[in-house]
Amino acid sequence: MTSKNYYDVTEWRVGDPYEDIGEVINSIIADIKRRQTNIDVNDGGKPGAVIYIPPGDYRLITQVIIDISYLKITGSGHGFTSSSIRFNIPENEWSNLHELWPGGSRILVDISLEEDNTEADGAAFYIARSGDPRISSVEFSNFCIDGLHFVDDGSGEMNPENTYTNGKTGIYVASAQDSFRITGMGFVYLEHGITIYHADALTIHDNFIAECGNCIELRGWGQASKVTDNLIGAGFKGYSIFAQNFGGLLITANNIFPRGASSVYFDGVTRSLITNNRLHAFYPGMVVLSRDCSENLVSSNHFLRDHEPWTPLQERNNGLDDLYGLLYISGNNNSVISNHFSEVIDTKQITPPDATPVIIRIVSGNENYISNNHIVATEANVKSSDSCFSAQVGALLTTEASRPLNVTTVLVESGSSRNTILDSGSDVQVTMDKTVNAFRATPTPLV
Repeated sequence: MTSKNYYDVTEWRVGDPYEDIGEVINSIIADIKRRQTNIDVNDGGKPGAVIYIPPGDYRLITQVIIDISYLKITGSGHGFTSSSIRFNIPENEWSNLHELWPGGSRILVDISLEEDNTEADGAAFYIARSGDPRISSVEFSNFCIDGLHFVDDGSGEMNPENTYTNGKTGIYVASAQDSFRITGMGFVYLEHGITIYHADALTIHDNFIAECGNCIELRGWGQASKVTDNLIGAGFKGYSIFAQNFGGLLITANNIFPRGASSVYFDGVTRSLITNNRLHAFYPGMVVLSRDCSENLVSSNHFLRDHEPWTPLQERNNGLDDLYGLLYISGNNNSVISNHFSEVIDTKQITPPDATPVIIRIVSGNENYISNNHIVATEANVKSSDSCFSAQVGALLTTEASRPLNVTTVLVESGSSRNTILDSGSDVQVTMDKTVNAFRATPTPLV
């Protein structure tokens, strides 16, 4: 027997999902609310529903508004493929490509935007509800949200498809919520992939979120959530993962690509973990703990900072110089333990010129614990390639012997004291006031 709480967008009686899936889903939600009105029937009452999106391309002109709990929107394929690669090869070569657009169960965000629109107006899915209890258990699974194109932002970018700007957001959650899940999704060419305010027990797991201006933004405040096992890569002026005023956030087992301005940016985050991630960036400021982040653990991550090898985007940067640090800390009682840092850069491109690049920088705060970190720093010659894939793979696999690069492995600014720095650089590589901080140098081979 078919459940009344299972909906297929291609079989619904209102609207055409291929022309405007937003209208269809809003009509389905209205039907769920019309049928599920009793809050207590046999110790139940409002079970929610599943909305299924079969493989195919579905234009979204009308924003989907979700204000019910226990709703799952699911498809049959995250459909991610690189739009950036296609938009950076000559158009006369497109006919030779196997496919031009992302696929799977794909939503094409085609919302019309004006200059005075708010950040929420460009969201494909807008979730909000006031009152008690908080909206709960809304799930997105296994489909693609595609922003289609970036636009000219007035920056002088020769190719507007490289601006990472279009005012579009994949999923926007405006109100406090509980136990949301975003799993197995694809997000591409959106200025904001996922923006969530006031998250509690949130799961963002096993998604492909790349070629977005910003990938994951956890704003306002939140607690007890996880961002795990995702493939992520933001644009050069946005965040791959951003969290604000959060406690108990777990960021683990993510593979974070370049070119985000930061791989992970914490703003006033406490008692959270950044562990076992692979982090790759083209700029300093890979991981930032800002505005009194405290009692966080940064452990067992692999940091790689090198240069952009792909010709169309080589001139971009995030505005930070090499004195900023790959890991920037402002706060107290943070632990940075057993991480691997690889800094592979061209000395001719160090900024400011002739500066000694900084790996870990404690800007302010006290009693931070930095221990047993391995720093590999070598010079590199930047090479260019018109092939994004082969250029980046070639750069990753290049490990031939090269000259060591002088770096400051740990810099403790004068405003910070009572920090402990152990086995994270030799005596000449660590810069700090040793009268107010504890220090043990990494042993240096005699020959």
